[in-house]
Amino acid sequence: MSEIDEAQEASGAPVLTTPEAWRGYLQNYDERYLRTQDSDEDFEWMDDEAYEEFLEGAPLGRWLGEAPASEAALAAAEERLGVRFPPSLRAFFLASNGWMRVNGWVDLVHPCERVTWMRESDAGSRVIAIYDSIEGNEEYVELFNRSIEVAGGEDFWLLDPTDAGPDGEWTAHLFTPKYGDVEEFPSFAELFDDGYTDME
Repeated sequence: MSEIDEAQEASGAPVLTTPEAWRGYLQNYDERYLRTQDSDEDFEWMDDEAYEEFLEGAPLGRWLGEAPASEAALAAAEERLGVRFPPSLRAFFLASNGWMRVNGWVDLVHPCERVTWMRESDAGSRVIAIYDSIEGNEEYVELFNRSIEVAGGEDFWLLDPTDAGPDGEWTAHLFTPKYGDVEEFPSFAELFDDGYTDME
């Protein structure tokens, strides 16, 4: 086991750098997410019979994520952005090309085809313009301009390719515009797992 893996295990963070590891993790995430929802509206995508069975404790019996991205689609996204994605993000896309049920105020982890620089997304460019117009936000604006946006909604998930660790992982950020807060994580996997932990 590498020093990096030992450090991740010691911190309790998931080691998610293969599609197989992500698939197992995402199946557990699915179950936990669905068990914590308290509104019928959260289950409109299920038919009535499946929903009743689910409420009675039956397993869902199907994959709730997206189909895996192909290596070609992943390579095209990386070429378009001029970067190679960090290991945990690449493995995530090869397990599920996007994710629709994220805990918190993030609606969707984008498929690789829709990952973009924050400065080039509609919502991101608006946020950057607002922050740039207010004195004292220079560090935020610099971070936003150099980060890719991998998930959005009311909040943003951002990855900074200029801040990579020895394991090749990029520093990840949860940005909450409502409060003007930026929370930092060592990797995409650990940012994703933050929502999983919150559901405990």
